[in-house]
Amino acid sequence: MNKMIAMAFGGLNRLYYMRHLVFGIILGLVYAAGKWRTDSLDLVEFLVAIISTLLYPYSRFVYESVVGFFLGRNVLVTSGLIMMLLKVWIMIACWFLAIFIAPVGLAYLYWHHSRARAS
Repeated sequence: MNKMIAMAFGGLNRLYYMRHLVFGIILGLVYAAGKWRTDSLDLVEFLVAIISTLLYPYSRFVYESVVGFFLGRNVLVTSGLIMMLLKVWIMIACWFLAIFIAPVGLAYLYWHHSRARAS
């Protein structure tokens, strides 16, 4: 069981994980601050926010893998403002949906590393 967890959760590059974890923490703090202002942050929402923050890097991994598959090495030329707004919107969506998206990434990382270990 320990080996399985290590292959799934340890599958991302450490720098990649830390970078996206910082973004996840920022999103989690913004969410908590918004809920705290309205006095509606209960324990369950707080725990879900922590879980979403920890799973956010795996959610982004899935998103970037899917986008990379469809776009390949193509470059889209657009306004910087539009691109930044889209990027922030995607970050928020990945954070809120991390509980549902991240298991796909974790399963893939486990499969990938167990296959690499077998050969």
